[in-house]
Amino acid sequence: MDDKFTIFNIFTMLGGLAFFLYGMNVMSTGLEKLTGGKLEVALKKMTSNKFKSILLGTGITIAIQSSSAMTVMLVGLVNSGIMTLDQTVGVCFGADIGTTLTAWILSLAGVEGNNFFIKMLKPTSFSPLVALVGVMFIMIAKKNKKKDIGRILVGFSVLMTGMTLMSGAVEPLAESPKFQEALTAFKNPLIGVLVGAGFTGIVQSSAASIGILQAFSRTGGLTVGMALPIVMGLNIGTCVTALISSIGVKKNAKRVACIHISIKVIGTLVLLPVVLFLQHIIQLGLFDKTSNAIGIAVMHTIFNLVITFMLIPFSSLLVRLSRFIIKDDENEQKESHKHAIPELDAILLKTPSVAVQACKGATLEMSQLTRETILLALDIIKKYDAETAETIIKNEDIIDSFEDKLNSFLVKISKSSVTGADSRSVSKMMHCVGNFERISDHAVNLVESAQEMHDKDISFSEECLNEIQVITDAIAENINRAFDAYNANDLATAHKVEPLEEVVDNLSTELKNRHIRRLQNDECTVELGYIFQDVLTNLERISDHCSNIAGCLIQTDEKTNIHAYLHDVKENDEDFRHEYRVYADEYFSRLDTPKAQVQ
Repeated sequence: MDDKFTIFNIFTMLGGLAFFLYGMNVMSTGLEKLTGGKLEVALKKMTSNKFKSILLGTGITIAIQSSSAMTVMLVGLVNSGIMTLDQTVGVCFGADIGTTLTAWILSLAGVEGNNFFIKMLKPTSFSPLVALVGVMFIMIAKKNKKKDIGRILVGFSVLMTGMTLMSGAVEPLAESPKFQEALTAFKNPLIGVLVGAGFTGIVQSSAASIGILQAFSRTGGLTVGMALPIVMGLNIGTCVTALISSIGVKKNAKRVACIHISIKVIGTLVLLPVVLFLQHIIQLGLFDKTSNAIGIAVMHTIFNLVITFMLIPFSSLLVRLSRFIIKDDENEQKESHKHAIPELDAILLKTPSVAVQACKGATLEMSQLTRETILLALDIIKKYDAETAETIIKNEDIIDSFEDKLNSFLVKISKSSVTGADSRSVSKMMHCVGNFERISDHAVNLVESAQEMHDKDISFSEECLNEIQVITDAIAENINRAFDAYNANDLATAHKVEPLEEVVDNLSTELKNRHIRRLQNDECTVELGYIFQDVLTNLERISDHCSNIAGCLIQTDEKTNIHAYLHDVKENDEDFRHEYRVYADEYFSRLDTPKAQVQ
């Protein structure tokens, strides 16, 4: 080992790498939190258009500064059923382009000049100021968003400090004859590709590999011909993270990682012979020139742009190749025909905002199934149908599965570092999912009452059926209001649920009194009386859960205590009283009884 390059230089280089990786992690996490719901909005707008997909992948990767994180996210999204395999191809290409920005930022360390503004472009000049601002944001700011900005700035400064340490540690190698001899091994392009792929696979960060390569380029010993195969190799190595994340997931999710690595390997297999032809047959002098940090950033960018434009027309073939490499087994093909409950993969927890979006999608599907189920149950009381009863019971089992999966996953998300908006969304979902499940339980209870009457060949009188029709119509309207409010996050609609809930409560009281009179006059049997009482109790509880759903939206988004709110609107809110009177007029008039008055 050269006297100027000692074991302490190796320690410094490893320490610099540690700083670099930690800074990248802090910065990426902060950027993910800051983008929050913007990521999910972008993913919602995903279309089959390849070029929009490329722009989306580029934009999100620039936002979170990690193509590996983007690909891991795609694996989770496909495994959860949010995205299809075909949609991910363009995003993979975009992620490869977006990740090249890091190399350009790192290349600023090589900027030279005496001008003040040029000197300020050097990371060693502005990183301390960025760190100072970041620490001030973390210590002084009260809002989480500003604290996240502070963490991003500190992460960037730590990253650049790591880059500076690595560059300083390898400087003595410029004068080391042994290092120059070792570099001759990289004249073999295959060794360059393997070293690049192997090292990046170990550190699981192409940005770190690019940073180290840029640091070594400052020794002046790397030529363009040596560096280019290494750049190709590190692009292959960055796929290791996606391969690891695909362990234990569905076949389609594994295919995402397969597509990503196929893009890099095919690109290298096509472009490396072209490079060798230009270098050794045409003997283009460019490849013998010394490479620097900016040159490596250029190579990294050109490689990813070229493979994108070269392979994007063959996106469908890449999907077919992935299906050829990873074949479906018979069990999975059979399972695909069953009713699908969305998978909520733990991979998504690495990007909490996307995990929240996955839960939102699953919760909306659960709410839709719950709405369909309870509306079927309201009809079955009036006219029993065995097939409908079976559908309601099957739906209730599915809704129970939704609740189990969603609750356990939402608890995991709540333990992650999430934005304020995502935290409110998680809280809202945890409350509403429970109400959905309990509404489906009451749907089954109504089926059991209808089944009992059918089996015993007994039925309600026409007068009783008319009363049930009135209250079920009121409840159906409240169900639609509450579920529409939840699905659209519409507070205006949510505020209209409670007045109708009050009317349902008063309707239930009136119907119980009417039924007692029928029992006293021997116009109804005791057996039917018990069934009617059970039906009214379940209907009233369903309406209560609608009120809970609307109340949860109001409490979470308006940051108010729901009990204080309900007491206040019932006593002092003229809009509430007006809404109540409108509903009371509509439904009580159908009972042909005196209209209930606001108490």
